[in-house]
Amino acid sequence: MPLHISDLLARPDLRLSVTYDVPPELLARTIEAATVSDLPTPGKWLQGGELLMTIGLLLPMEPAACRAYVRDAAEGGAACLALGLGQGLPYQEAPQPLVAAAEEAGLPLLTVPDEVPFIAVTKAVFDARADEQRALLQRAFATQRRLTAAAAGDGLRPMLTEWTAATGVGAAVLDPLGRLLATSEHAQRALPAQAHDLLERVAARGLRGSAASTAAGQQLEVQPLGARRLRGLLLLTGRPDDAARSVVPGLVSLLSLELERRHLRDEPERRRRSALLSELLADEDPTADRARDMLRSAGLTAERVRGVVVEAASAPGRTVTGPAESGAADGAGDGAGDGAAQEMAADLALAVPGGLVRVVGGAPDAVIEAVVGEELDIREVLARFAPHCPAGIGPATAPEAVRVSLRQAAGLLAVSRSSGAPAQARQSQASRLLLDLGDRRTLHGYADTVLGPLDLADHGEELIATLAAWLETGGAWDATSRRLGVHRHTVRNRLDKAMDLTGRRLDDPDDRFDLWLATRIRRGGAPGTGPGGRPAPPPPGR
Repeated sequence: MPLHISDLLARPDLRLSVTYDVPPELLARTIEAATVSDLPTPGKWLQGGELLMTIGLLLPMEPAACRAYVRDAAEGGAACLALGLGQGLPYQEAPQPLVAAAEEAGLPLLTVPDEVPFIAVTKAVFDARADEQRALLQRAFATQRRLTAAAAGDGLRPMLTEWTAATGVGAAVLDPLGRLLATSEHAQRALPAQAHDLLERVAARGLRGSAASTAAGQQLEVQPLGARRLRGLLLLTGRPDDAARSVVPGLVSLLSLELERRHLRDEPERRRRSALLSELLADEDPTADRARDMLRSAGLTAERVRGVVVEAASAPGRTVTGPAESGAADGAGDGAGDGAAQEMAADLALAVPGGLVRVVGGAPDAVIEAVVGEELDIREVLARFAPHCPAGIGPATAPEAVRVSLRQAAGLLAVSRSSGAPAQARQSQASRLLLDLGDRRTLHGYADTVLGPLDLADHGEELIATLAAWLETGGAWDATSRRLGVHRHTVRNRLDKAMDLTGRRLDDPDDRFDLWLATRIRRGGAPGTGPGGRPAPPPPGR
């Protein structure tokens, strides 16, 4: 228990007395230490919570000087003043100006009799503090023993239950995506919004730090769990005292060991799912029913799926320390060998429904292949578990065509490597990839070559705008005239003039593509949208 001023007053051997009618709340102040000083301004030498003892050797007894002295001590953090009395000392009783100043400032003022040396008071304070620390350590050891005994049981729940019973602080363990794994409470309660923010913040940093905040007067704290990789998150709801605080590292260690044990325990299931994916991809022409049945056996029931390929070996700070095991017909690695690729694959298998993930190849060319449902926000998963890794995301397909989606995803790795972000295949974005990858000077030179004759002609901008509108509407004359607000015959006359100047033909697919690409480059290389943010159609005739 903390040492209070009232505890010192209750000690018969110290014979301390109060000099005025001190309110009970002031006597309940905690004493952290005891010190002796006769300086007229001792405040800057204090740390807070001290019993400040003095004989008043240098303290003049004018009211103003006493008020200044008491104010300095109080602002320095002193919990209490004690004046030594006795023969040969400046004072045989507490002077009234000092008593009045202490009462006015709300700072308890005690007197120490002649027969009690200051060292006796100091020893009493530090003995009490030592007893308090000893009691805290005993409580901490007892709590740690209870947690260790609970860890020998099965699962996370016994440890969390023992923790809350011993400390009164609620606890929950969540996976890296914030999904609840276990809680110390019998009934699951919704997490406060601030808890979600803390979980996101800590999960984004991995094992590198914790976070805390206060929500509706309740303290929240999140600690990362795991040995070498993030396996989960510990959420504490409440304010641990000193004894409980000292046990938090032990709780984190025991929970981390349990999650690592679970990770190893789940390895056979990850192998089975990896083999299932290899079996599905080894069949070059699976029937729709067979493909769906295989996915459903892993718990993936989405009507449409997409392939994802991640280049794990080239992630900054990552190295693959062991080759993946050989797979089936295509040599895919479907085992769980050592290395960052296997660890990342395990993380992705945990994050995606169905867990259909495998490692293909070995160091340093290992890649991770996964099949996920169309509705999954795979970019969020990749940002969490494969940051900075080149990744390709294939188009959504029927389950029997997932090989095609994976092939397209693998083809996008170079694009992702160049852009620094996952690249996703979309039918309407082939031209965007071309424009994004191309050198800007070269692209604009190409556009100038195609459209240069129109730049030199009278009303050249009008001709180019009409050509761009006609191409974007797929060669629809009425739609072009409506978009430009001119008669369709005007559109035809302008395009005839443009074709005469450029030497191109609108009925030639190659010419139409060249003209379409050139107008796109001139408009800033944004082939995905038309005027007003409307989706632009693909180039006509291609």
